[in-house]
This record gives sequence, C-alpha cells and structure tokens, in this order.
Amino acid sequence: MKRRSMAAPHRLKATSASPGVATGPAYIAEPPATVFMSPPAVSERAELAGAIETAIGELQHLAAGADAEGGDIIDFQIEVLRDPTITEMASARIDAGENAVFAWVATLDGYVRELESADEEQLRARAVDILDIKNRVLAALTGTPVGDFPPGSIYVGKDMEPSRFLAHDWSAGGGIALYGGSAAGHVALLARSRSVPMVIGAGRFAIEEGQLIGVDGDSGAVILQAGKENARPLQAEHPTTSAAAITDNGSARTADGLEVLLSINVNAPDEIERISAASTAGIGLMRSEFAVTSLADAANEDKQLAIYRRLLDWAGTRPVTIRMLDVGGDKPLSGLETSPDLRGIRLLLARPEIARVQARALLRAAIFGNLRVMLPMVTFPSDVDEIRQIFREEAAAFARRAIPHRDPPIGMMVEVPAAALMLDQFDADFFSFGTNDLLQYVAASARDDTDFAAYSEKAVPAVLRLIAYAVNLGGSKPFSICGDMAGDQRRTGALLAVGIRHFSVAPAQLPAIRSAIGGLHADGTRAAGE
Repeated sequence: MKRRSMAAPHRLKATSASPGVATGPAYIAEPPATVFMSPPAVSERAELAGAIETAIGELQHLAAGADAEGGDIIDFQIEVLRDPTITEMASARIDAGENAVFAWVATLDGYVRELESADEEQLRARAVDILDIKNRVLAALTGTPVGDFPPGSIYVGKDMEPSRFLAHDWSAGGGIALYGGSAAGHVALLARSRSVPMVIGAGRFAIEEGQLIGVDGDSGAVILQAGKENARPLQAEHPTTSAAAITDNGSARTADGLEVLLSINVNAPDEIERISAASTAGIGLMRSEFAVTSLADAANEDKQLAIYRRLLDWAGTRPVTIRMLDVGGDKPLSGLETSPDLRGIRLLLARPEIARVQARALLRAAIFGNLRVMLPMVTFPSDVDEIRQIFREEAAAFARRAIPHRDPPIGMMVEVPAAALMLDQFDADFFSFGTNDLLQYVAASARDDTDFAAYSEKAVPAVLRLIAYAVNLGGSKPFSICGDMAGDQRRTGALLAVGIRHFSVAPAQLPAIRSAIGGLHADGTRAAGE
C-alpha cells in the first residue's frame, strides 16, 4: 500500500508590513456587533458624553504602559475624541431624534468613509484609528467591552485597531495577517517596533477559528497549514545558517571567512527581556526618544540613568550605543514647544538644557559597561564639536564633585547627505548610516508622500554610492548601518560590497541577515552552491 505524502502548506501571497515569522492558532476578528440599546431616560447627549469620557479614561490607562510610539497614537485618538466638532455632529443627530448609539455610529462611519476614499495612503491608513475610536465609545454606550484574543494567536481580519494591538500581550508570540491594512498604518508601525510579524493585503481567505496558520513577514505570505494533525513548523524562506557561520560574539562569518558584526536596534529596555546578549554583538542603536517620552523625562537625570544601566547590565561587556534624543519636527517631545524646523542635534543645541541632562546621565552610566553615544541628524562638523564641549563641561563638573563617571566614545548618525559627503571633516569616534532619512533626502520625498516607497526604491543605487564614498572618506574609523536597509536581505550583498561590516537590525531580523551573510562572500557576491 502506497504511503500518502504529507500535503505541503498552501502559501497565499501578501505584502510584508513587519518582518519575522510566526505560527499559531488563527483568531478570526469580526467587526463587533452593534447592539442598539435604548439609553435610560437621562439625556442622550449626557449618555454620549459619558461614554466618550469613559473611552478617554481607558485610553489614558492604556497610555500609561505604552512606549513613546504607542503613546503618540493614543494621544492622537484622545485628541479626536475631544474634538468638539465630532461631538457636535453626533449631538445634532440626537437633537433630530436619533438614538445616541445610532447618532455616534453614523457620525463616525461618515468620517471613516471619507478617510477610506482619500487619495493619500497616509490618510487612508488613519481610517482604522477612527474605527478604533468608534468601537471604544460604542462599547461604553452599550456595555459590551472589546475583548482581547488568546496569547500566541495569529490575528486574522480586515484591519486591526491600534488600541487592540497595544492592549494585547505579545510576549507569547503570535502575528498579524490582514485582508487589507496598510504598511503606513499605526499598527504596522507598532508591529515593526515590537518585532511582531505582520502581513497585509492578503485578501479574504477561508480559515477556521483555531486552525494552525503561519505569517511570513520576511517574504510576505500567509501559510495555511494542511491541518492540525500534520502541520509542520513554519520556516522562513531563507537558507539555514550553518553553525560555522555564527561566531562566539553573536556576529556572523561570510562564506570566505570575514567576520561581520550583528547588533540589534531597540526602543525601550523591556524589548531585551527575551533576547540573549550572546546572540548579538551588542546594541547598535538604542533610540532614547522612545524611552524618554516627555519633557519631564528629559529633565529627569536619574530616570535616564536607570534606563541606560538596565541596557548595560544586559549587554555585559558588549557595546551599547545610545542615540541622544532624536526629537523635534515630525517627532515631537510631549510638553516641548519648539520650531518645526528643529530636529535631532539642532534641537539639542538650541535647547542645551535638554542635552546637558542627557549628557550627565550618559556620563554616569558609562562606568557600568561598554557605553557609546551617538548623535542624531548631524549635518556639520560643528554639531559634533559643540556636543563634545557639553560633555567636557559636565564631566569637569562631576570631577569637581567627585561623582563617578566616564567619558564615552561619541559617534554620529550619517543620515544627511551633506554629512556623508564630507565625513572626513567630523571629529567623531564612529559612524552609523541611518538609511531611512538618507533615502528620504536623496530621493527628495517626504515619508508621507504616497510615492515615497517607489521613489526610495529608485534611490537605493544612489544611496549605495553615497555610502561607499563616505566609507572611503571615514578611513579606519568604525562604520555600521542601522536603518531599514540593514535588515533587508535584498541589500545585504550590496552593503557588504560597499564596505559595511557591522549591521544593526530589529531582533526579529537577526536570523535572516545572519543567514544571508553566511551565503555571501566578503565582496557581496553569492557563494558557490547558494
């Protein structure tokens, strides 16, 4: 009798919104049923106002445990809920005789439809935020709260509300597979920052609740397993790294033996809890603005010291690179009013009191490990010189008071073309390429431009030439790359070819980039048999 072969999992083409691979039981999300209940005899305007305040209170509670990215999204939702225009529109419907629930749903549905039909993708992506607000107030009006889904599940639905993402515990794994969705949406942004695998644009597909399903955020696919009994663990579509390719310090070796450092990017200390320091060459980028989320935090030297110490304790002897606050412009710091033209190093120098507090915290933290400081959005050599002077002055003040401290190496992000073109003029100890901003400026396209993805793709060859030129200018100083290109397997060979020997990526991208490096020569060409 012929043995029946195991059916291969069926792959559905989708679009990657956040890299990584996850397998788990499907949780099928359906729009919450609208239960139209007649409010009690109290004023329906008051009923709606109370439900809005309840929703705001829930969001504020959620914000208390969120990082800067999540907090900004929640702040946006609270601002919308407090917008008197929306309340007035709903109240007008109530005054015309509509039930408060019907009035709220009709008002918000109209807003959602407007956004969904917008030409700009950024606006279309905001529709789910308004849907989120609508459902939260609706739940308060009808007494039917929005529930969580089981840990480790793969969330399947048309879209996902940001507050639902933030309220869920992702520590048990899981992923997101959306019929629609947007890579520019808030959930995609949150998924990337927390290394939750996510795909969008899969279209509707048939699946049962609890059926084993896979999300491949590396190649952009949904994997429908043949069944629970014979389902196989999902593997990413990249070659398995040989043991010889992994070195003792968590880096990797090319096929011809070149060691390439592999570090991780983190936004907040809690992101390292499930990662072994031994699997990395350290932290190549800690975005301090995601942990220092308000002007009060920026003024709190001891709080910052505690954050940096936690990272250094985890890393041991491995380097931890803390980027000073990259705030301003489209990355506001809560409580700080400033010119929209000031961002990164320019804001720090315009508001030196902020830079001095962070410098003091970094000087004190440096005695606890291998700390390095990186400066954001540097354009001119004087930017580095002026920050160095601040560190010297604060170190001298510590020395006079006999406060333990150490001068850390100070490097800079290379994300402004003007800096890349004259890198030999900078008194920096190391350099790291921030390709997200570099691509934006080379392509002369804003990130919220609907054609940004296409423009930036076309600009990649120019950015690679710029990196090669800058590496040559920098001479023997250390270089790394920490932008999205670092975690893109399609670019690994080209980045090796232009001289990059240190990649810093999101934790979920480490296995894929390690595998890619193992299949390449030091010059970026593919090894025989790969």
